[in-house]
Amino acid sequence: MKKQKFNLDPPKFLVLGFAGVILIGAILLTTPIATEDGKGLSFINALFTATSATCVTGLVVVDTGDTFTVFGELVILFLIQVGGLGFMTFATFLFLLLGKRISLKDRLLLKEAVNHLSIAGVVRLVKRILIFTAVIEILGGIILSIRFSFEMPVGKAIYYGFFHAISNFNNAGFDLMGGFQSLTSYVNDPTVVLTICGLITLGGLGFLVMNDLYEYRVSRRLTLHSKVVIYATLMLTIGAAIFIFLFEYGNVKTLEPLSFQGKVLGSLFQSVTARTAGANTLPIGDLTHSALLLIIMLMFIGGGSGSTAGGIKITTLAVLVAVVWTQIRGKEDVVLFRRKIALETILKALTVAVIGLFIVVIVTMILSITDRGHNFIMYLFEAVSAFGTVGLSMGLTPDLSPLGKILIVLTMFAGRLGPLTIALAITMRRRRDSFHYPEGKILIG
Repeated sequence: MKKQKFNLDPPKFLVLGFAGVILIGAILLTTPIATEDGKGLSFINALFTATSATCVTGLVVVDTGDTFTVFGELVILFLIQVGGLGFMTFATFLFLLLGKRISLKDRLLLKEAVNHLSIAGVVRLVKRILIFTAVIEILGGIILSIRFSFEMPVGKAIYYGFFHAISNFNNAGFDLMGGFQSLTSYVNDPTVVLTICGLITLGGLGFLVMNDLYEYRVSRRLTLHSKVVIYATLMLTIGAAIFIFLFEYGNVKTLEPLSFQGKVLGSLFQSVTARTAGANTLPIGDLTHSALLLIIMLMFIGGGSGSTAGGIKITTLAVLVAVVWTQIRGKEDVVLFRRKIALETILKALTVAVIGLFIVVIVTMILSITDRGHNFIMYLFEAVSAFGTVGLSMGLTPDLSPLGKILIVLTMFAGRLGPLTIALAITMRRRRDSFHYPEGKILIG
């Protein structure tokens, strides 16, 4: 009698892999050597922090800089790096270091994990991902270290520089500044603001786009995916920065006291970080409702597919906007950059967006029950921030009840893996129907 092999399809494997990393991280953060007080975090707070780090979110129930020892901070940094690269990418890195062969099964898992079209060249792509990550994080770390060295000892400046470079390239938003202040003291600093904006943007574009840009020097062509991500990112970043500038220009708690340069840098940083990093240079709780609503929309959209960012992804938005524009013009084919979009892609985009919206509505509703006493917009902001793995907060996170913390943990996990695994599951399960029902008509609008 043959033994039945225990095989997991890629979506289940990725979910269990991330869950395992989170659990290990949570256990490490409960140890006495992880916190300054020598007591370790409670398990629920450790689980929250580990999930936030692995899902590269940045929501925190305790201040990172004030609470953790260097050991605890390095655990968080490790979780951020694993979460940003992806479980399978990091595992492949270890295999390559040990000189082990990458099996066909591993290549199939990698293909799904990095959203590659085929297994051909997937190991080469992973090697490039590792190189891109190392180069960008090192350059960002050096620039920030030099800047921080003007106000702190060199050793501490290097540590701070590389911690914030890794955190922000992976779109996590964890910081060591203390007092839940994030980067608000650097709102007028072009070196810090522009460096971190660059790190966040590169991480949010995605590794496939970076690889495409790298190969552009030879091919002189960009894929449709890269074109959509790059153009949409530019439009959203510039457009949102202009609106935030206008909304907050006269707000005495945010932009009004700053110089013109500070106003521009503050607006740009909030525009970039909302998709989906979590660091902030303006106090989020003091923003006007119009700016908060704009940031909520940006958080829900997120970054590029296969990136360190979350949300429904910018390509999903582009496809849905193209569908609407096609219907308004009375055309049949949905077209982006002179390329017809397949019906399968349209249905996948619609599915991801609707499920994302459903999750946000349900989480907001439950939060308003488990954590009463706050403004409704705080619940909505927290829910979208968790789902979009952003990490921005209006101040609700540290005050969450145990049930609220568990809910946000599940939301961050779903936000990081949900849209990806849903898309993979749809692709894997799709098969031709053996028969078709007669067509029916429904009135729309």
